Parts: sequence; structure tokens; C-alpha cells
Amino acid sequence: MMISISVMAQEQSRLDTISQDSIPKNQPRITKGKKFLYDMGNVFGGMGHAYTRPLHWENKQWKQAAGVLAGTALLVLVDKPVNDFMSDIKEDVPDVVRDYGWYYGSPQNNYMLTGAVYLTGLFTNNEKLRRTGVLLISSASAAGLLQQTSKYAFGRARPRSGDSPTTFKPFEANKNYHSFPSGHMILAFTNSYAISKQFKNPWVKGGILLLGSVPGISRLWEGAHWLSDVALSAAISIATVEAIDKYLDSKYEEKYNDDRKKVSWNLMVKSNQIGVLITF
Repeated sequence: MMISISVMAQEQSRLDTISQDSIPKNQPRITKGKKFLYDMGNVFGGMGHAYTRPLHWENKQWKQAAGVLAGTALLVLVDKPVNDFMSDIKEDVPDVVRDYGWYYGSPQNNYMLTGAVYLTGLFTNNEKLRRTGVLLISSASAAGLLQQTSKYAFGRARPRSGDSPTTFKPFEANKNYHSFPSGHMILAFTNSYAISKQFKNPWVKGGILLLGSVPGISRLWEGAHWLSDVALSAAISIATVEAIDKYLDSKYEEKYNDDRKKVSWNLMVKSNQIGVLITF
């Protein structure tokens, strides 16, 4: 992940040098303090924009949401056997992979990463990295707050609770009933998806998204979440990042969105397979 940030920083540094040389000497510069206040306003503005998007959805967006929910419902049918399989292979997974999944998806480490990206961009006058930092902080905060309230509201039983994947105890304080959604998956995949948008190479994108998927998968090994929790959490991450990124397009000169490129979801159902194909 740090390699990705380094590549972005080096690429923008050259462009910033050219840009700074072209600025007239007598043109007033915006202080870093003002930039910081502007950026934090956009962090909260992006969160509000993401939460209100469903109010502006049209028929196409509602169909996409229905497709995601339908695919998640089908995954519930295989939650139990997948959990049994993941539990069986837990001890075969290298400790370094399991540790990475835990630490990268933890909130404190998440905000250390997002904060580092933003502050690096701010203090080095790297506008691309700065905007990316705003996107990361806003997306992680919006998705993180949503997952915290949803855990309590839905009260879905975790695998380790001993209950079935269809057991719900809304507003239950016991953390064994805070399975949906997966906080580790949401925070890690939100970061990875936001960073992957900065690259056009599909192999680079795929590698970054794979790194962001490990924390969610690691929670399956630990019996903390069901497969359907992790899958829907990824969908929430993507929807949140896309909404906030489009919002930031109106706030910054750096724009990464191509209206011709859309994320598409396709539900695949075969005789012995159920899955969701994401094309980007």
C-alpha cells in the first residue's frame, strides 16, 4: 500500500514543480491552515453527500441496489458451509497473513494511514495526494459510522456465537450479535478501493483491491463474520467511495472519474456456484 502512495507522490511532484513555476510571483498563496479547514469541510460534506445519495437515486441505481441485496441473500444460503470450511483451514494460514488482516482493518491503524496520506499531500503541496487523503478520510468516516450503527441496529449473530446466520437480535449489547457489517472489511476495502481509483493499470488495481480484501477474509477464519457480511461490506465501501469521489470532483481541480467507466455488478448462479462479479 505504501508503494502505491509513493508512486502517486512521485508522479505528482513533477507536475507540481511545473505548476509552481508558472504561478506569478505576486499571486497570493493560500496558507496550509486555510487548506486544512477547507479540506475538513469537504470531509464532512462528503459524508453528508454519501448518506443522502439514496434520496437522489433513479431507476438504474435502485436496480443495482436490489441486485446487490439479492446476491447477498443468496450468499446467506452458503454462509454456514463456508464458515465451516474457513474454520477448518484457519491453522494452515500463515501468521503474517492473519496478523496483516487484523492490523490493517483496525480503526486506529486505518486512520494512521489515511492521516499520513493527507498530511503528506498537505505539507508537500502535492494536490493529488492531498485530495486522495480527503477522499480516504471522508469515505472511511462515512462507512465506519454506518457500520457501527448497523451492527447495533441489526444485531446479527456472529459465527462464534453458535447461532445460525439467520439469527438477529436488534439492539443487542452483546458483541456476539454485531456480525453485520464487517468493520475490518469496510475500513480496509474502502481504503484500497479509493487508492485503486488513482491507477489505470488493471493489474495494479487488482493487486490493491486484493490487499484490501484480506482483512475481511481473515475475519472469516476467526469466526467473526459470515461470508455475506463481508460481501455486502465491500459493496458498501464501493458505493461510499464512488459517491464521495464524485462530490470531491466539484471541490478540487484534480479529478479521477471518467463517466464512461462504471462499476457493474453481475450476479452469477450456476449449478454448484453462487457469486457476484464486479467489473470496473
